[in-house]
Amino acid sequence: MNNNNKNTLVVEGGAMRGIFAAGVLDEFLKQQYQPFERYFGVSAGATNIAAFLCKQPMRNYKVITDYSCRPEFINLARFIKGGHLFDLDWLWQETIREIRLHTEVFEQTPHDFYIVSTAIESGKAHYLKATSADMVDQLKASCAIPIAYRDYPIINDIAMTDGGVADSIPVIKAYEMGAREITVILSQCLGYRKKPSKAPWLTKKMYKNYEFGSLRRVELVLRFPIWPREWQNVSWLKSPRDSC
Repeated sequence: MNNNNKNTLVVEGGAMRGIFAAGVLDEFLKQQYQPFERYFGVSAGATNIAAFLCKQPMRNYKVITDYSCRPEFINLARFIKGGHLFDLDWLWQETIREIRLHTEVFEQTPHDFYIVSTAIESGKAHYLKATSADMVDQLKASCAIPIAYRDYPIINDIAMTDGGVADSIPVIKAYEMGAREITVILSQCLGYRKKPSKAPWLTKKMYKNYEFGSLRRVELVLRFPIWPREWQNVSWLKSPRDSC
């Protein structure tokens, strides 16, 4: 018997498209539907799982429909002048102050929660085991959208960027860890596949004077070989293993 065969939930990211997953998980809470023992969240998907495990319905709805629409967070003029398009520093500071995650509730849960982020240097996915002490920082690392957010969080001495760059739908990782019952909440229709940038030269030119970390993230986003991992996951979803 496979002791790692835990009922697993995987939630894709997708920035404001994450409102769909937020609604699904809020309804799960309302119906007290929580059969899952292991969770994988990517970017906005990770923040949705966090609110679910902290038992905070409507929290992420408010984040997406209110805080994420404020000019302090999203500001094109600031971006053109060299600042963030999406200011995660402001968003994290404000939401922690006004609608903080109830990490003390999360601490009482026996479930495994893995937050996906991407190491800038290697381009590989890191599956961070969430803890009540580190979860807020881990979530920020998973949500650090390349280019739009010009900084990069440091986790375990490693510079990180958005988890969706390396593994946006980690169903294969869940399977490799023993899961055979896997539920997936997507933010795009099944079969959607990202395409490489149509103007990589323009993006590189924009960042040519930035420090290594920022330029490296641009290279990660533009580098075509990263997308096959997502394509493998999508193909796996359409034709899963017989044991699932």
